[in-house]
Amino acid sequence: MLDTFNALWGFLSQIWLSAFIDGQRTAFLLPAFIFLELSLLLVVVFGVLNWYRHRQAFLRAPSTYSPRVSVIITCYGEGRDIEKTILSFAEQIYAGHIEIIAVIDGAKQNLHTYQAAMGCRRWFIQANRNQIRRYPNRSYRVLPKWQRGGRVSTLNAGLHVSRGDIIMNADGDTSFDNQTVALMVKHFQDPNVPAVAGALKVRNQGESWVTRLQTLEYMMSIQCAKTGLARWNMVNNISGAFGAFRCDFLRKIGGWNTHTAEDLDLTMRIKAYFGRHPHLYIPFEPHAIGFTDVPDTFKSFRQQRLRWDGDLLFLYLRKHKQSFRLRLLGLKNFLFTVIYGVLQEVILPFLIFLFTIWLFVIYPAAYVWGVLLFVYFLYLGQAMLLLALYYFLISERREQELWIFLWSPVYPLFAFFRKIWSMIAALYELLARGHEETSMAPWWVIKRGNKF
Repeated sequence: MLDTFNALWGFLSQIWLSAFIDGQRTAFLLPAFIFLELSLLLVVVFGVLNWYRHRQAFLRAPSTYSPRVSVIITCYGEGRDIEKTILSFAEQIYAGHIEIIAVIDGAKQNLHTYQAAMGCRRWFIQANRNQIRRYPNRSYRVLPKWQRGGRVSTLNAGLHVSRGDIIMNADGDTSFDNQTVALMVKHFQDPNVPAVAGALKVRNQGESWVTRLQTLEYMMSIQCAKTGLARWNMVNNISGAFGAFRCDFLRKIGGWNTHTAEDLDLTMRIKAYFGRHPHLYIPFEPHAIGFTDVPDTFKSFRQQRLRWDGDLLFLYLRKHKQSFRLRLLGLKNFLFTVIYGVLQEVILPFLIFLFTIWLFVIYPAAYVWGVLLFVYFLYLGQAMLLLALYYFLISERREQELWIFLWSPVYPLFAFFRKIWSMIAALYELLARGHEETSMAPWWVIKRGNKF
């Protein structure tokens, strides 16, 4: 066994050494990793360390700030799962008033969800009818939209009737820790904060290998990466499943907009004010956690990412191409959006695919597999570093999440597939306008929207 290992190690060492010596062969590999992946990694690592250094001061800072919060819960097809979401907001540890608004999209066709929401209303009234009110400073209302209009119209309907100073949006299949609202609201003490991004974790992480790998992805790309990016005011996206906004700011920019990927769309529109108002700041709160279900089969995962990744190209290069200006985004967010929004998320998948094909066409198979194995270990090291940062500095459930390191060796392969699939999604958007096939709105809503 030892002899076999030594022979394999000697073979790989020769390949890697030749790759380093022959600069022509690695000329297309190292720049992409060094200038894009490694630089972003350094930004995130130092951001997380900076966050950890100042975290206790933020938590210990006294606060009597408790504005009225309106929570808009978008409901479509969740059925009784919305009960968990509604209950998790009713039981928040927050001194201020929380107005819970369940907006039922297409209530006529979506009768099961509408009935579940009305059942929560009866239960809520009974809970507050006793002498000792079970949920003081909490109110609940159901807003049925009998004709389905899609997610954006659902959010805007809730915004129209809300009376809170702070608006939170939440999906009907997402539940929350009971300190979530208090932690999110605390950031709004700073008048320069127009919005706060909340953290998401995978609720059904144990259902399949697909959900376990997505769990690792959420830990690295949401909780770890956004924690680091927020320290430099470079949050890339406020999740559509969970975010908070200053109500007057949200209304001034027109609320949510149609088409698809309303979360990135709204984030881009908010950041378009950063160049003219450099004092504005979007924090990320890693301990304000929403638990959501992710696709549990490989097929459903591919379908979801076909929409998500195609939306990136649509929003960056079609709908918001006019926003790529220094005057609007400011220098820092302009560079970040161009490099890590367009280059890394839209263009880099094409380069990775072409580079891989180029290797197999030009060079011997043994050399190619050696180079790919070298790349695998580079990305494994990156994943291990991000997971270690998350686990030791950010995670509040360490005993439950120790298993993540066992699955980390598989993650670079999963990430490679995601890049290739992202390229396919971008091609589908370019050739067939894939964003118009979104399930976030019915076809007649998308058809009447502006074309980009």
